[in-house]
Amino acid sequence: MWGSEKSVGKNVTLITAKAEIQGDIRISEALQIEGAVKGNILADPDSNAEVTIGVKGIVEGEIRAPHIVINGEVKGDVYSSDHITLNKNGLVTGDVHYVMMEMVMGAKVNGKLLHVASEKGKKSKKDILNAAQTATPVPASENK
Repeated sequence: MWGSEKSVGKNVTLITAKAEIQGDIRISEALQIEGAVKGNILADPDSNAEVTIGVKGIVEGEIRAPHIVINGEVKGDVYSSDHITLNKNGLVTGDVHYVMMEMVMGAKVNGKLLHVASEKGKKSKKDILNAAQTATPVPASENK
C-alpha cells in the first residue's frame, strides 16, 4: 500500500502491543505480533503463511511457518520452511532451522543456526515444519 514495494495480499491477524495471548496459535495466512504470545505459533504446512514479530513483540514458544520476520524477541526454537529474516532488533534464544535466511547486522541468535534442505533437496515444507528438535548442526568446517 502506501509506498510499499509489494502487496502481501493476505488477511493479517494482529496481536497489538498491549495484548498478551496464552496458548498455541494456528495460522494459514499472516500473523503480526506487537504484543506477547506465550505458546507455540504453528502455520499450516501447505500454506504460504508469514509470521512477523514487531520490535516490541515477544514470543515464548516455538514458531513453525514458511515465512518468518523477527524484529523483536523469540524464546524458543524457530522453524522456517522457506525464508526467515532476522532484523536489527531481532533476538532469538533458541535454535533456528531455515532453508533461506537473511540476518541484518545487530540481530542476535543465542542458539544454533541449522540449515535444512528445501523441497528440491528432498524435504518438503511439511517435513521441515514437523521436524523433530533433534536436528544435527553442521560444523563450520564442513559448511564451506
